[in-house]
Amino acid sequence: MAWTICARDGRRLTVEQRGDPLGRPVFLLHGTPGSRLGPAPRPSVLYRMGVRLITFDRPGYGDSDRRAGRAVSAAAEDVAAIADALGIDRFGVVGRSGGAPHALACAALLPKRTARVGVLVALAPPDAADLDWFDGMTEANVHAYVNAAAGRHRLTAVLGPKSMTILADPAASVADMRSGLPESDRRIVADAGIQAMLERNFAEGLRSSADGWVDDVMAFSTGWGFDLAGITAPVSLWHGAEDIFAPVEHTRWLGRNIPGAQVEVADDAAHFGALRVMTRFIGWASHQDGEG
Repeated sequence: MAWTICARDGRRLTVEQRGDPLGRPVFLLHGTPGSRLGPAPRPSVLYRMGVRLITFDRPGYGDSDRRAGRAVSAAAEDVAAIADALGIDRFGVVGRSGGAPHALACAALLPKRTARVGVLVALAPPDAADLDWFDGMTEANVHAYVNAAAGRHRLTAVLGPKSMTILADPAASVADMRSGLPESDRRIVADAGIQAMLERNFAEGLRSSADGWVDDVMAFSTGWGFDLAGITAPVSLWHGAEDIFAPVEHTRWLGRNIPGAQVEVADDAAHFGALRVMTRFIGWASHQDGEG
């Protein structure tokens, strides 16, 4: 069941909890576009793990109010506000795909509260030195970031109609996406349960507008608002070598630039391979320093 929490500036944030209500808290930050209904372990699995999983719609998605012009760093403020409202002091964070940079913001900006951070199929910052940012990236994503460089209005003119197409027929949109995936991803997305989850996720995230999608892409394309070198929490990164949405070199670059970060690359996986390791990373992130 979803409910509303107020951010510190009065915006509404739509939040859900799953698993053990008395368990170890972990925030799971969704992809782009997406919503709190995105990929996550089943509640029964989370309960057995002793995990209290918190998901929320980033600003502009679902029922969460937009925060126009937000940077990646803004996610830390919203996570802190939700944690305060739920009476949570320290927590783990896992971010997948578009949620991954936002998870790193929590590590950098909430160092006393963020215990561990799992980062799955992440992008690197747009100003990453010695990284060919677009190399290996699918044409659709390159096109979105090129439009972002031209300005918010240009990007909105592209993603607005695209979001309407997804809303009109989520199943057809997921099927169309699947046709262009690497073989390892096609096998994962062929699962009927995963297809249905992706359809619900996209439909909920884009239900009100494309604002969240636009604001995510703009945020990824500009300065993130924090220093990766200042991260002190344990960070574990995972990527599939065949990823075409966020190429694997982005994670390798992050691994070189985040102190003490651990990097795991799966040669036979791509973007949606993250769904197969997500439960493991949530379990790892749920523990405090010195625990399992």
